[in-house]
Amino acid sequence: MTSALPATGFCRDCLEVAGANAVRCRHCGSPRLLRHRNLSALAIAHIDCDAFYATVEKRDNPDLADKPVAVGGGKRGVVSAACYVARTFGVRSAMPMFKARALCPELVVIPPDMAKYVRIGREVRSAMQALTPLVEPLSIDEAFLDLSGTERIHRSIPALTLARFARDIQRNIGITVSVGLSCNKFLAKIASDLDKPRGFAVLDQEDGRALLAEKPVSFIYGVGPATQQRLVQQGFRLISDFQHAEETDLMKQFGPEGRRLWRLARGIDDRKVEPDRDTKVISAETTFENDIRDLPSLERRLWRLTEKVSARLKAAELAGSTITLKLKTADFRQRTRAQSIGAPTQLANRIFSTARELLAKEIDGTAFRLIGTGVSALRPASEAEDSDLLDRRSAHAERAMDALRTRFGKDAVIKGIAYEGPERD
Repeated sequence: MTSALPATGFCRDCLEVAGANAVRCRHCGSPRLLRHRNLSALAIAHIDCDAFYATVEKRDNPDLADKPVAVGGGKRGVVSAACYVARTFGVRSAMPMFKARALCPELVVIPPDMAKYVRIGREVRSAMQALTPLVEPLSIDEAFLDLSGTERIHRSIPALTLARFARDIQRNIGITVSVGLSCNKFLAKIASDLDKPRGFAVLDQEDGRALLAEKPVSFIYGVGPATQQRLVQQGFRLISDFQHAEETDLMKQFGPEGRRLWRLARGIDDRKVEPDRDTKVISAETTFENDIRDLPSLERRLWRLTEKVSARLKAAELAGSTITLKLKTADFRQRTRAQSIGAPTQLANRIFSTARELLAKEIDGTAFRLIGTGVSALRPASEAEDSDLLDRRSAHAERAMDALRTRFGKDAVIKGIAYEGPERD
């Protein structure tokens, strides 16, 4: 931060007022004091659960507390989440698991339990929505919130309300979150990454402009490697280069994108927090231990993924009418195929039938290392009823199996295709 501290702030642990010059809270002794000159004026927040999957696993197994933990697939899979202990060894999300194990031989690898993460994510989301109706989810473990006008309801400024929220999430759910508070979404997202884990950072527009100045242009969302290279070639290496340029000149060079870059470089972002932000796709994928070429083996993996997608659709009370198949070859080339089925569905049988047709067309001797499937063009589940009930027996049987799994566990009923024949990976 770039300015003098305000007269008062508060303690993030006991929420009591902290004096201007205090190093620790006079009430509880905590050093986690929050101060900012505009603390009472900022209301846009980004909340991000810290290393969500890994933190949940540590919560459920205290023996893992001090150990490096990664959630993800087998030796050919990738890291879905890495705890902060593992990160000190260089382990990161999306890293191939073999590389993570090489960096950290003591790494504890845990298969993901998406149903559990979704359930806990919903608990956190519900707590967010108790603060304000303006919650814009970005993923299972992060969201933007607009707490403007909530002071009268919570009898506290947004900053104090958010600190209480973070404390209660840790006490009641057993995980930690980091909070970024600012005047807009762009700066709030940046702030939430400044002090992880259990962080709470505050940025106003003046802070944001100073912080952004020495960052590379790729720090701005939407600027990928190709765009960054093009911008560097035209003299824009750092965000400060945009700050020193005229808006009209950038618009002449880059059109509407030039105006966006000019504004974001100055910490200006007029996007509203959109509580109705729709989920675009529900999907699942898996990376094989060994490459697979034959249709029967691929079908079995596809069916398991289809069941996961179906379960997630049902849990979210959604249905979709576009089925997507994703394949990645042994040399890392990706194939994506999609087909519309007309009316929305959430049934595993219907999703699998379409995805299998797409898969059969790709069997040409190519070795695949990954398969995935997803459903998009999502609608409320109620809109799937007429379509699904055209095949009443199939729909009734699948929902009966769902009920058995809910009561006795996910392995209570296993469809034949899920285990027929010897495994080849």
